[in-house]
Amino acid sequence: MNEDTQFDVKNAISGVLVVDKPVGLTSHEVVQIIRRGTNIRRAGHTGTLDPRASGVLIVLIGPAVRLSEYVSASDKRYQAIIRLGATTDTFDADGRFTSKDKEVEEITEEEFESTLKTFVGEITQVPPPYSAVKVQGRPAYDMAREGEEVELEPRKIQVYSLDLLEWTPPEAVIDVYCSSGTYVRSLANDLGDKLGCGAYLTGLRRTKSGRFTLRDAVPLRKLREAFDAGNWYQYVIPAAEALSDWSSVELNNEQVEAVRHGHRVPAEAEATGMARGISEAGELIALLEVDPSTQEWQPRKVFFT
Repeated sequence: MNEDTQFDVKNAISGVLVVDKPVGLTSHEVVQIIRRGTNIRRAGHTGTLDPRASGVLIVLIGPAVRLSEYVSASDKRYQAIIRLGATTDTFDADGRFTSKDKEVEEITEEEFESTLKTFVGEITQVPPPYSAVKVQGRPAYDMAREGEEVELEPRKIQVYSLDLLEWTPPEAVIDVYCSSGTYVRSLANDLGDKLGCGAYLTGLRRTKSGRFTLRDAVPLRKLREAFDAGNWYQYVIPAAEALSDWSSVELNNEQVEAVRHGHRVPAEAEATGMARGISEAGELIALLEVDPSTQEWQPRKVFFT
């Protein structure tokens, strides 16, 4: 492959890099590494992982960045380490202690587990003061660092399951399966409140985001090596797979041309909602939505024009 051909291939790429983010880097720093390594400026992650957290970080590259709003809304799964007996102003180990050395010996594994289960279902959660949530256009963490009082609105989230994996007081390891927008730091803090001893997060690893798990993820170190070797393309997952839990509609060549120009195509009688429009070659052409009044697929987002 000559340099000109390689450049063209890079610019034609649209897909997903699932990275196993190491502790110590921000999500934005990982995206910058990928932009430099691929020479593709259009790249973005679909859900921030704190610098202290590791695990699955989905980075969309090329035209696939326009899938971000749909992929970001996907459910997440984490393994979290929670330490009982103290609280911090950030709800994690990076913060300043606001209480410490509380008794935890009286708390049994059974009490911890039964209290944990009270957070399963649709619950109301207040984000941590040190978070990226914006208040009048300013990130909450900027206000908190400057000593300003931060009052964040509670939000409804879904916690599908919480399972205790290890009980080694004063620490516990839990599995958290939840909706997008859930703050595991807030969950740790709220759990500590309910137990009466305080708690904060000491470790967090995202094991799943949407359909992607750690099995799909490439360690950042390995990805950097692939950038140097020039064979990083092997890790790109086709854009069509980013929403593989959506139904798909195979478009013939004529329909592909119609959809590319924003025109509708006929839908099956039983079709409803949204679907991926896929070419016969497996490319993601567009996101489609059924118009029930005409039973046609209306292009909502076209990826190739």
